[in-house]
Amino acid sequence: MAAAENLEFAQRFDRAFVPVDAAVAAGRIPGGVLGIIDRDGNKMVRAIGSAQRIPVTRQMFADTWFDLASLTKVIFTTPRILALAEAGTIDLDAPLISLLPDLRQYDAAAWERKVTFRQCLGHQTPFPAVEPLYTYSRDHDLLRAFVLQREWRAGPPVYSDINFILLGFALERLTGQTIRDMDAGPGFAFSAPPDQAAATEDCTWRHRVLSGEVHDDNCSALQGAGHAGLFGTAGSILDFAEGLLAGTGAAEGSITLMRTPLSATRTHGWERPYGGWSGGNFCSPGTIGHTGFTGTGLWIDFDQGRAWTLLTNRIHPTRHFDSGIVALRQTVGDFVNRA
Repeated sequence: MAAAENLEFAQRFDRAFVPVDAAVAAGRIPGGVLGIIDRDGNKMVRAIGSAQRIPVTRQMFADTWFDLASLTKVIFTTPRILALAEAGTIDLDAPLISLLPDLRQYDAAAWERKVTFRQCLGHQTPFPAVEPLYTYSRDHDLLRAFVLQREWRAGPPVYSDINFILLGFALERLTGQTIRDMDAGPGFAFSAPPDQAAATEDCTWRHRVLSGEVHDDNCSALQGAGHAGLFGTAGSILDFAEGLLAGTGAAEGSITLMRTPLSATRTHGWERPYGGWSGGNFCSPGTIGHTGFTGTGLWIDFDQGRAWTLLTNRIHPTRHFDSGIVALRQTVGDFVNRA
């Protein structure tokens, strides 16, 4: 790698970090970590701000653990479902009842019994966008039964956690393990040391500031689920992305499906570029990405051989604040990819 090219990578990183620095200085986010990697072996990670502000103050570090929220869908659940399809264990176009025969078992004609694995991966089902499952029970077995037997209100296809909660149930049935007992993957876990993690919310129903334990209320009540709950660092996320860029982190067929469009905005598990998407305006068409509610995100541009992750604790100490995370992600993405 020529020195000039290394310098160009460092300058690109510095430009992309400026809006993160500005967001912390303006008090819009407590802290953040930016990481960028490319297929030539260049890699940079930098942290700024606070990992926690209340009830104690802690500094953010490059190796701070983050609650990855919905990045769980693409780093944990999607690769496992696609690997099972690659191995011929499941048929993506088969209904979920091939592994979850008790889904709406009391109504053979229920629409839920026709939903397929591929439709769930692409959020092409009628499940509702939001459902506060945690308000129904804190008994995880009872809550699983409730999800499977409920007569869900049907609507137009939208992004819905229920899709990946059900995919997580399918993984549990197939392996005979709960998700929290499964291998989270190299560099990942389903919890983190509280003093080494970015704090999330001062939770109104758990009555404490969360750090190192899952923020997502439904995942907490289910005691592990396919839509949220994974923890990782910027380094572990970049290692995952590097594996996909190199074609070593998953089977070739699985990576192809991750990049294969299912709609104008989605592939199998991931998002793809569209007007106003989180990756900014300068991604190549060969980019996939995803965000997490806690303030996390990962984008992988296969055409340009580059990946970046922006991790923030934007909901600390509350989600009820305009952190500007949407514009921040897009601005960072623009600086990462603009020549």
